[in-house]
Amino acid sequence: MPELDIQNRLEQVNYRIDKACTQCGRDPKSVLLLAVSKTKPLNMIKAAIDCGQLHFGENYLQDALAKITTLPSKEVIWHFIGAIQSNKTRQIADHFDWVHTVSSLKIARRLNEQRAKALPPINILIQVNIDEEEDKSGVIPSQLEMLVTEIISLCQDGAQIKLRGLMAIPSQDQAADNNAFTRLATLRAEVATKFQLEGFDQLSMGMSADLDLAIAAGSTIVRVGTDIFGSRGSK
Repeated sequence: MPELDIQNRLEQVNYRIDKACTQCGRDPKSVLLLAVSKTKPLNMIKAAIDCGQLHFGENYLQDALAKITTLPSKEVIWHFIGAIQSNKTRQIADHFDWVHTVSSLKIARRLNEQRAKALPPINILIQVNIDEEEDKSGVIPSQLEMLVTEIISLCQDGAQIKLRGLMAIPSQDQAADNNAFTRLATLRAEVATKFQLEGFDQLSMGMSADLDLAIAAGSTIVRVGTDIFGSRGSK
């Protein structure tokens, strides 16, 4: 895909974000565009960086590491948004700035222990299985407070993780009527209030098809791949 196409696509997505924020009375700067670059080649990512896009989301660790080590810019911020296997946490801790898919104390503990002290704490989001679907990862809503309590116990002075908020991938039906987005926003607010968590202010929800609804419900990070880089397999 030519650089000009990437630029036009980024402009269109940012226009959608600005419009959605305006319609619900939010500051467009309160929403971060996360460009989901999984499976996409370096030339596309470089084109996006040249257009000013600096936040990128990756699902597949080995594919991501090849990109991160080839593009060692301190300005680029990498988010891990895929399923996490225990044997992958060290590399994730070494190379990413954000992790959106923490759903167990074990993974949180490993990230905390394996994050180098020379690096700033890694920002983590708890993935919530908001619709309790059997084929999706994440903690179910009724168990969220227990996991938060456990992770807070890790986040003491000198911790190398920082609990920042929640992430979810709703079922298509629930996302379509904004129900799941609203429920996730309510959960975040309840957790932040109950545990008096400073900085627990992030909601990673909404993708190419539904970012408008997610922003209306309070999303602070929208994960957009197709509308920037094209459908899977396009290069």
